[in-house]
Amino acid sequence: MQDEVPGTEEAASQYLTFILAGEEYGVDILRVQEIKGWERVTPIPNTPEYIKGVINLRGTIVPIIDLRQRFGLEWKEYGPTTVVIVLKVNSDDRERTMGIVVDAVSEVYDIQPEEAKPAPDFGSVVDTDSVRGLATVDGKMIILLDIDHLINNGVLEYLDGDKAAVQGADD
Repeated sequence: MQDEVPGTEEAASQYLTFILAGEEYGVDILRVQEIKGWERVTPIPNTPEYIKGVINLRGTIVPIIDLRQRFGLEWKEYGPTTVVIVLKVNSDDRERTMGIVVDAVSEVYDIQPEEAKPAPDFGSVVDTDSVRGLATVDGKMIILLDIDHLINNGVLEYLDGDKAAVQGADD
C-alpha cells in the first residue's frame, strides 16, 4: 500500500519525541540508549559545524551531532533544556553509538501504524529520505526520523575519514 510507512506495518511503535525550533520530532525508542544534559565536547578538526565533537561515555567515544545545525535551522544558544540523546545507529552492518543535540525532550508516544503517514514527495527540491513518516498524535504533528539514514548520510563520512582524531580524543 502507498499510504503505509515502512517499518510501521506491524504493531504500534514507541517514539521518544523532542523539540527542534518549535517542531516535534520522534525517534524509535528502541534506539535510545540514554538522555544526557548538554556538556562540553572535545571538538574534531575539519568537520562540518554540525559535528560538535566527541564525548567519552563510560569508555566509549561518542560523536555528537547538533541536529538543529544538521537540518539547517537557525542556531540557538544551548540552555537548561538542551539535551543529548544517545542513540544506537546501524551503519555498514554494525551498530554505532552517536549523540544528537536537541532543544528539549518532549515525551514518549505509542504510534499506531495507521497514525503514521509517508512524508510528502517534494521532488528533488527537498530531501525527505531521513523522514520515516509523519504522525498526528494528540493534535500535534510529529516528524518521525529515520535515524540510520540521517546519520549515515552526511555525518559518518566525515567521522570515518578522521578516525585518528576520534581515537586521539580517547587519550
